[in-house]
Amino acid sequence: MEEVELFESVPNFSEGKDRAVIDSIAAAAEMAHVLDVDPDPDHHRAVVSLLAPRERLIEALLGAVAAAAERIDLRKHAGVHPRVGAADVLPIVPIGTTTIDACRGVAHEVGHRIWTDLQIPVFFYGYGAEWSLADIRAGRAQPDLGGPALHPAAGAVCVGARGPLVAFNVLLPDTPVGEARRVAKSLRESAGGVRGVQALAFELTGGRIQLSMNLFRVGESPPESVIEELRRRGVHLGDQQVVGLCPAVAASEAASGRILEARVGAAAAREGARRARRAGGDELAALGQRLATEAESLSALHSSQEELLAGAERCAALAPVLQAAVLLDAELQSMAQLAARGLRDALSEATRLRYAARMNISPASVPALTDPTARCC
Repeated sequence: MEEVELFESVPNFSEGKDRAVIDSIAAAAEMAHVLDVDPDPDHHRAVVSLLAPRERLIEALLGAVAAAAERIDLRKHAGVHPRVGAADVLPIVPIGTTTIDACRGVAHEVGHRIWTDLQIPVFFYGYGAEWSLADIRAGRAQPDLGGPALHPAAGAVCVGARGPLVAFNVLLPDTPVGEARRVAKSLRESAGGVRGVQALAFELTGGRIQLSMNLFRVGESPPESVIEELRRRGVHLGDQQVVGLCPAVAASEAASGRILEARVGAAAAREGARRARRAGGDELAALGQRLATEAESLSALHSSQEELLAGAERCAALAPVLQAAVLLDAELQSMAQLAARGLRDALSEATRLRYAARMNISPASVPALTDPTARCC
């Protein structure tokens, strides 16, 4: 089967408290695979992770933006996170073999549809755009579509293509907010700090101080390296939190249960379960139950090397299982392959060597994950 071009999108909505509103927005994006919904009441914001081919992703995003505009009124909104819209930020993110240029094309189509269909002004940001999010939030930019006045209730939508990143928060107990802001500034790449780090400090309810970061060079500055840098500086660290999903190659302990590629595999298993149940018959019903259980297990995958290896094997085994049941199509095969590759890429050399020794194969064969005993469900 020919590989299907898949796109990830991680829209941020200005509602983090009312679960009914958040669920209605996620439901409106049902044309895509909804990989995760992560609300944050302090930031009063929800991050939704979506995956789909181009046309379905565009329709899913249009549905979600329309639902947000209907249910969220920025005139009544308060939260520590800066924002310009009810549907605030819609990044289109390359995943697998999809290119950033293809993502930019999707972003422009989404933006034009938002303005044409919903009459909500649009800023383009990120790759190939004139504005950064900082420019937009500071009022240094004008909408690219619509404006100059923003929608009175829904504001505007920032749409753009960007590379993968990790949204990573750390509580700083015993650190005054002023000092936390100095730490945040010193970490920023733009201020000569750590490469690939954007950082802000917030005072949350109860006087908690949070260092909120986007780590946008995941290969250079994953969460663990930033934590090491903070410890080197003598900063007292509290709880760590990954917001949304984390690429497997950057997954730390805090990313357990939030690994992007594992959620892609889970979505493939979940869709396989739906198809099996719809097809009917006792045998397919039983397979559907096993696939649903596998989806839940993959969703919760731990970030340890052994778990990543096992997850990669299980995702690689999904396609043959679905094919044997005549449930496989090119999209599900592409999702299973993407998930297996992404988890496999996160394996350390030591893990590959241990696996090769256990299977009595050459270490060079490990990327193929040819364990004949691998089972997904």
